[in-house]
Amino acid sequence: MMAKVAPSPRDWSRAKPGRPANVYRAWCFGEYGQGRRRDAAYAQEEVRVVLRDAAKGQAWKEAGAHVSIADVEDGAALKRAFSGAEGAYVLLPPNFSSSQVRVDNSRRASATAAAVEAAGVPHVVMLSSVGAQQADGTGPVLGLRDAEATFVRAAYFMENWGGALYAVAQGVLPTFLLADQAIPMVATRDIGTAVARLLAEGGSGKRVIELAGPREYSPRDVAAALARIVGKPIAVQQAPEEAMAPALVGAGMNAEWARLFQELTHGLNAGIVVWEGGHPLWRGETDAQTVLSTLIGK
Repeated sequence: MMAKVAPSPRDWSRAKPGRPANVYRAWCFGEYGQGRRRDAAYAQEEVRVVLRDAAKGQAWKEAGAHVSIADVEDGAALKRAFSGAEGAYVLLPPNFSSSQVRVDNSRRASATAAAVEAAGVPHVVMLSSVGAQQADGTGPVLGLRDAEATFVRAAYFMENWGGALYAVAQGVLPTFLLADQAIPMVATRDIGTAVARLLAEGGSGKRVIELAGPREYSPRDVAAALARIVGKPIAVQQAPEEAMAPALVGAGMNAEWARLFQELTHGLNAGIVVWEGGHPLWRGETDAQTVLSTLIGK
């Protein structure tokens, strides 16, 4: 659910400098789950990308972005990275080695918020999630509700299905979600597009955008899309929720993360992880079949 997302270097490959050299939009994120669509309104912006790994910066430099290196827990480095930015897109990359996920996320969120405030960034867009308004029952979803920022509460990532595609060759789509229950899903590229638009618009105070794809999808809908792609029937293989944590631990995940993902799955199945309502609902253009085709290499 909480895969990391950001525009890729290709999003900025045709960017043209049209602003003073010391004015930036800063993008702070991890290393995977990259959206790929460039927002036309952003073409004249200078972009500073904040990475943890300097080795991953070359592609961004070639695309015309400025690169800063900072760890999400290094407040001083984050302040330097955010300095001079007109706006910043931030998210918390998951630390899958953590056994105290919420404690660690709270500490990292506080460090990021302090750096943003110290750097005087006037507008922050933060990746959040459907269900973030809930106090519990949502697994790893981080309920950030009190900061002065624009929150993009994204639906279930379509790219999450990548982990189930190993069984497509056998004509099966395994899942712990309810086979016939449709839930909001969104492509990561559409998150990148929405964030670029929000940064370009600017803003102040707290704002929440709920972001989904063109329509809701059930696992059976996903299987049907896969069947169209591969040209053979795909059957949904629904496993019981309580089997999820043991399966994840067996695959190498630590027990805390496995428990949280099982809790999240239950929240989706039980209608706990849902939109709060009362906020604008934006819909991306990318459908599930497009994302699945990319994931499966067709």
